[in-house]
Amino acid sequence: MELYQLKDRIKYLRKEILKLNQKQFGERIGVQQGSIASYEKGYRDPLDSIILSICREFDVSEEWLRTGEGEVFVTRLEMDEEAMYIANLLDAEKDHPFYSIILAIMKSYEDLDDTSKEVVHLMIQNFKKNMQQKKED
Repeated sequence: MELYQLKDRIKYLRKEILKLNQKQFGERIGVQQGSIASYEKGYRDPLDSIILSICREFDVSEEWLRTGEGEVFVTRLEMDEEAMYIANLLDAEKDHPFYSIILAIMKSYEDLDDTSKEVVHLMIQNFKKNMQQKKED
């Protein structure tokens, strides 16, 4: 499969690498199956926020997804850098406990098998839904 366009890389990632159907893939990034179909057919380009959601959810390199250059998945070093970025957002230094907690969560997640990762994703989705309901009440 030639991966010249973003639409092709999205479909390749979803179908060939992650082995997810469009509905499952969409649920993981918070969009409808129809949106995934329209991205894969090239009817619509995903918003930057959707691209970032794909990258974050599946540890995919943004460069690869956008351009086809580089490796498909981010390396542990990139994950460490992302953890430091998040810690900096929290105004934390590298030796601050927030950094260690964020890094430990990321490493623990990385070590899970696919079934366990799916459980974590379902738990987070449920948590977000409950938080949204609480805001609306």
